Amino acid sequence: MQIKTILNQIENHKSFVYDKVRILEKPEGREIEVLIRARANSKPVCSCCGACGSRYDTRGVRRFSFVPLWGIPVFFLYALRRVRCKSCGIKIERVPWAEGKNHITNSFAWFLAGWAKRLSWKETAKAFHTTWDNVFNAVEMAVGWGRAHVNLDGIKSIGIDEIQWLRGHKYLTLVYQIDVECRRLLWVGRDRNVRTLLRFFRWFGAERTTLLRFVCSDMWKPYLKVIAKKTGSALHVLDRFHIVANLNKTLDAVRADEARRLQSEGSVVLKNTRWCLLKHRTNLNRRQKGRLKELLRMNLKTIRAYLLKEEFQLLWRYTSPAWAGKFIDAWCATATRSNIEQFRREARSIQKHREKILNWFRAKGEISAAAVEGMNNKVKLTIRKSYGFRSFRATELALFHNLGQLPEPKFIHRFSG
Repeated sequence: MQIKTILNQIENHKSFVYDKVRILEKPEGREIEVLIRARANSKPVCSCCGACGSRYDTRGVRRFSFVPLWGIPVFFLYALRRVRCKSCGIKIERVPWAEGKNHITNSFAWFLAGWAKRLSWKETAKAFHTTWDNVFNAVEMAVGWGRAHVNLDGIKSIGIDEIQWLRGHKYLTLVYQIDVECRRLLWVGRDRNVRTLLRFFRWFGAERTTLLRFVCSDMWKPYLKVIAKKTGSALHVLDRFHIVANLNKTLDAVRADEARRLQSEGSVVLKNTRWCLLKHRTNLNRRQKGRLKELLRMNLKTIRAYLLKEEFQLLWRYTSPAWAGKFIDAWCATATRSNIEQFRREARSIQKHREKILNWFRAKGEISAAAVEGMNNKVKLTIRKSYGFRSFRATELALFHNLGQLPEPKFIHRFSG
C-alpha cells in the first residue's frame, strides 16, 4: 500500500489532492515529503470569514509537520493561495490540516498533546523530532479546545487547596471536583488570597455555585472568608488531613523547643525522636517502637503533647456529630489545662472551627476529603515529571492537560498518541 493511499484513508481533505511523495536523505536523517495541490477548479476559502472566493495569486511553498511514519519525520508541502474575498479583501486561504499560521498539522498537534500526558514535554519533542515550542503549542491547543467544550453540569462537591510550586512562598490555588463519580481539576489560580478564589467563583458562575452541596478546604483564612460569602447553602467540610497535619506540626514544635532546652542542660534524651512521635504506630519499625516505649515512661512536655495528639485521633471513630462535638469539647478543655502553650492555641483554633469539623461527620459517605490530597499528589507528580515549570502559563496548561479530564474532538482516525 502506497503512502498516498494511507493518507487518503486517514487524512482525506476535500478540495485537496496528495500529489507526489518523496523520501529525502539529509545529514540529520531521512525525511518524507508529501506534496499537496488544490483540486482543479476548487475555490480557496478565506481564512477570516470562511467564505469562498476567487484565487488572487499563489504564495511560496510552506512545510507543515505531520505525524512521523516508522520514526521518520513527515512534512506536507503546499503553496498557499491568496483569495479575493468580497468581505475581507485579499487574504491567505484557510487549509483544513492546520490552523492559522501553525507549521504543524492538527493531527500532529493532537498526537503530540497525547504523548505529552505520558512523557515530559522535552522528551516528547525529542522522541518525535520536533521542538519544545511545538509541544507547548500542541498542549495549549488541546487545553484551549477542551476548556471551551468541558461539561460543568452536575458538580456537587468541590475541594479547595493550595500547593507551593516555586521557591519563595509562591503558591497555586487549586479547585477540584471531588464527587465520587468524577474527580478532576476544575481551576488553577496564581497565589492563595481572597481575590484568587473569587476569580474561580466568577468563572464557575452563580447558578452552578448554588447547586453545590459540599465544599472541602483547610483552615486558611482567605479561603474560609470567600467560601462563607459565596457558598452559604453548601456544607463546608474542613479537610481531616489538614487538621491532623496541624496537630503534628504543633507536636513537632513542642518537641523541638524541649529538645533545645534539654540539650542546653546536657541531656540528649529527645535526640533523633522526631519520627518516633510523628509516624503512625503501625508504621514504626522495631527500633522506633522500642524508643517510643522508653519515652512514654518519662514525664516530658513532649510526651504529654504526644498523648494529646494521639487522643485526638479517637475523634474520627465517631459516627454521630453530637457525640463527636462532645469529644471535641472535652479534648479542647484537656488541651487548655495542659500547660502547653502550643496546644492551647491549637485547642482555640479547633474550638473556633468546631462546626466545620463536625460537618465532616455530617457529610460522611457523601464525599472523601482524602480525594483532595490524592489530587495534590498528582499535581506534584505532574510538576516533578518535567522538573518544574518556569512560568505560570506552562504550569497551568500541564495541570489542566493531565488532570482536567478535558474532552477531545472526534477523529476519523486516532493515532497512537
